[in-house]
Amino acid sequence: MRILIIHQYYLAPGQPGGSRFNELARLWRDAGHDVTIVAGTINYATGTTQPGLTGRWLARRIEDGIDVWRCRVPETYNRSYLGRIWAFVGFTATGTLAALRAERPHVIIATSPPLTTAITGWIASVRHDVPWVFEIRDLWPESVVTTGVLRERSLVTLALYRLERFACSRATKINVLTPAFATDLERRGLAMADKIVFIPNGADLDVFKPAPKQNAVRKRYGWNDRFVCLYAGAHGRANALMQLVDAAAELRSDRDVLIACVGDGPERHACERAAADRGLDNIQFLGAQSKDAMPQFVNAADVGLAVLQDNPTFRTVYPNKIFDYMACERPVILAIDGVARQLVCDDAQAGIFVEPENGRAIAAAIRRLRAEPNLAAEFGRNGRRWAIAHVDRRVLATRYLDALSRITGLPTVGVSHAATAIVS
Repeated sequence: MRILIIHQYYLAPGQPGGSRFNELARLWRDAGHDVTIVAGTINYATGTTQPGLTGRWLARRIEDGIDVWRCRVPETYNRSYLGRIWAFVGFTATGTLAALRAERPHVIIATSPPLTTAITGWIASVRHDVPWVFEIRDLWPESVVTTGVLRERSLVTLALYRLERFACSRATKINVLTPAFATDLERRGLAMADKIVFIPNGADLDVFKPAPKQNAVRKRYGWNDRFVCLYAGAHGRANALMQLVDAAAELRSDRDVLIACVGDGPERHACERAAADRGLDNIQFLGAQSKDAMPQFVNAADVGLAVLQDNPTFRTVYPNKIFDYMACERPVILAIDGVARQLVCDDAQAGIFVEPENGRAIAAAIRRLRAEPNLAAEFGRNGRRWAIAHVDRRVLATRYLDALSRITGLPTVGVSHAATAIVS
């Protein structure tokens, strides 16, 4: 099967950020499928353009054995929210050009956000006369409205809502990463249940697996015997990391406790300034790290932190960091209500829920897990067990192939063979 993936944020080798499609592409390639990626030139976590691509409109390269078209993204991406919108428009133009020049695929996947990838996916599907999947990793534009980035009745917002409806109506199938997304689409009349498939995010269990805490990362950052609570992810408005600064202030007298934040984003410097102004030396902002380094960071920690803004939209999301924490047998402190709470605390029994944006509650949960190591270890074991059963990315890659096979009409024998190759 020839699969064309439109993904503005697809990572280049060694870059920080979410690597879900890097892993899916590798698994599909190893199973004998021909995978092509149309991606941007700017890394979303750092806002920097990849070396050698500044000013280039299109660059076709082989990255980790995958055919990748790198398409110019305006360097306004990290300057402002309007600059980011312009960057989305720019990638829509260059990405569409690349998708039309790529070899005709059997199926196209356009993954959002940004929502504008749906335009490229639809145009390419019409030009190549093939089915396409619109994948929803986050509800746009709802999430950018509820976080305050866009006004609800602005022209941009209304245009994005129309684009969302258009994408859902024209796509052959819609893949959602949480069941709450499916419920939302059905409730708003954007898609019927038979058009929606649910293949969630997951973890590479061969990479994210339990390992000794005393490793090179712990030594490099001088964590020594401290009780380290790790936040790994974006530092944006939606993440509301000031709640971790508040938690650090509550923990000021607990000298053995450290909060470590790995990642980058527009709110990072404000959090750093707030921590400095409050004289806090028990919270670190370590910047973005390569995906290859992240298993060591997770294993060097005692606890994994997952936090978001106190926002009803985020009751629908599964942050991927929780799967990585669970895969490494680290207990989770979750300041996100909704389906993530159901998964972590009820289904997996892998951690503690606290009220979002409540630094005092986060600090109390940290103290509890530090005081009850047996409970923390039990949460860790439960999380790993649940991850193996439900979010092994090899199994999810097979499920995705099955869905693609059904919409392309290609012989299922090939997919079954691929599934065996992936799981073995």
